[in-house]
Amino acid sequence: MTTYIGIIHKESASDYGVSFPDFPGCISAGKTPDELQWNAQEALRFHIEGMVEDGESIPRPMSLDKAKKHAFAKGADAFIFVSAPTPSKPVRVNVMMDSALLAQIERVSSNRSEFLSEAAREKLGLV
Repeated sequence: MTTYIGIIHKESASDYGVSFPDFPGCISAGKTPDELQWNAQEALRFHIEGMVEDGESIPRPMSLDKAKKHAFAKGADAFIFVSAPTPSKPVRVNVMMDSALLAQIERVSSNRSEFLSEAAREKLGLV
């Protein structure tokens, strides 16, 4: 996961709004701060997925200090940190494994690669 800065604006007669200086055009809103956080995370995830599908490169997150100086920050009410999945390309690997263990995996999952990837993320504390 990578963490990006969201810039929050709130007018008295409107919902909370968030924009991302690293991703111009990626915006979201919410009636409450909790709803805004959820919506911001979803918007950022979808935006990044679209960029990956279009073959665009994903920017490295800017620092909070830099975000505070960004044009989007003018009149900001707050800043939030929003986590987004770090896109990567799958790589084919050959793995040797006990046949009985492999049979157990196949009984509980229709996708060995995804099963093994998820198990590795859990073991490495990445989930």
